[in-house]
Amino acid sequence: MLLLYSCGQSASDQKKKAASESSEKNIQAVADHDSSSYCSPTGKASFITGNATDLSAIPVGKVSHEGMVWIPAGEFMMGANDNEGRQDEYPPHQVKVNGFWIDQHEVTNAQFRKFVEATGYVTTAEKQPDWNEMKKQLPPGTPKPPDSVLVPGALVFSPPSYPVPLNNPARWWKWVRGADWRHPRGPHSSIEGKDNYPVVEVSWNDAAAYAKWAGKRLPTEAEWEYAARGGMAGKKYPWGNEDPASGKPKANTWQGSFPNKNTRWDGHDELAPVMSYQPNDYKLYDMAGNVWEWCSDWYDAKYYQSLAGKVTDNPQGPSQSNDPMQPTIPVKVIRGGSFMCNPSYCKGYRVTSRMMSSEDSGLENLGFRCVSSR
Repeated sequence: MLLLYSCGQSASDQKKKAASESSEKNIQAVADHDSSSYCSPTGKASFITGNATDLSAIPVGKVSHEGMVWIPAGEFMMGANDNEGRQDEYPPHQVKVNGFWIDQHEVTNAQFRKFVEATGYVTTAEKQPDWNEMKKQLPPGTPKPPDSVLVPGALVFSPPSYPVPLNNPARWWKWVRGADWRHPRGPHSSIEGKDNYPVVEVSWNDAAAYAKWAGKRLPTEAEWEYAARGGMAGKKYPWGNEDPASGKPKANTWQGSFPNKNTRWDGHDELAPVMSYQPNDYKLYDMAGNVWEWCSDWYDAKYYQSLAGKVTDNPQGPSQSNDPMQPTIPVKVIRGGSFMCNPSYCKGYRVTSRMMSSEDSGLENLGFRCVSSR
């Protein structure tokens, strides 16, 4: 079971301790199996809220291409062609994509606020978890957690002040009651003065709702990688092959000792405002680092194998989720890495790096951008 019930939200100290210990044990079980997975924002240990989002209630907006870039149709080799990738990045395979518009940068707090004010939308992290929906995605017989931990909230980056082994993300992630897009670090935090920062603590459902309202959609994984490459074939990063720590700062990643010390060589400790670094050759910003980005595709660990040896037109991803590490939890693809990526355990900023998270997860280093075909 990989349900992050709570960290410090129980009615008593004893319940708090039990919930915290349960969370760490659940995360550790996966870490022992595949520690490389943790360059994601705990896609392997997400808190499932079990709240279905009714997108039919969201009005379809009229798309504006302001702040977007047109990406011409083309064909490219998708996937890793080096030895630095995870197994799900292979084999490389030929893909064609139609032309499309894509946001120059991640959706910001200011943009998401306009959506919420226009529609009255309530994000996943702001809703009371529904146990009847949650248990549908959990192994049979999973006990119901105490009502005191079934509260709105999200996962927040909580780094220790000392070095820790990198095989247990519970050491730097904490479930925080009241964390949401307006309060990304909990109820006492704020996004005041951060209109141009990427919106975070938004689920895949929240991102899809915003995209519909804006007359857009979330990018397919193929579109995302094609755009991130900026027209360059076979390169590791959106800017080429130069290591992120060489030359001048090129993306918001983690320098120093993760998770306890960030040297801020790139100018930022955690999140950075959008457009803080040079764009790629398609004039797209933050296609590496800062925040992971939701894609429309379900995640399947073996999906690339099904596309080997042929040219695929506009792949939309598999028909359903297939993550052997969490078979009962539907997960979506996320791309691009975040401010937490460090070579000691993560190179999520590589253009081919793939990760996943449950579609109803809210996390402090996960956002999105939109695309449009028209």
